[in-house]
Amino acid sequence: MQASQLLKSLSHPDRLLLLCQLTQGEYCVSELEDLVGVGQPSLSQQLGILRKDELVTTRREGKQIYYSIASDDALSVLQLLYERFCAKTDA
Repeated sequence: MQASQLLKSLSHPDRLLLLCQLTQGEYCVSELEDLVGVGQPSLSQQLGILRKDELVTTRREGKQIYYSIASDDALSVLQLLYERFCAKTDA
């Protein structure tokens, strides 16, 4: 059941992009908006779903909210996806 929920969360393109960026570290909302090219309303909605699914955690600093990956399972899957589909190859 847990694997199914994780894969469901990862199946949305915007959520997948957000999580892929977050594998590189913690980012605030405005940085994520620039990195993934998703507009603020949709970005907030997708981040809310990731929070609800307990895949990301937040930290507030002044007016900024920073996001990072909270799930070791999600991080492991995302690292594998990155290695298989995003990493540059010499072939």
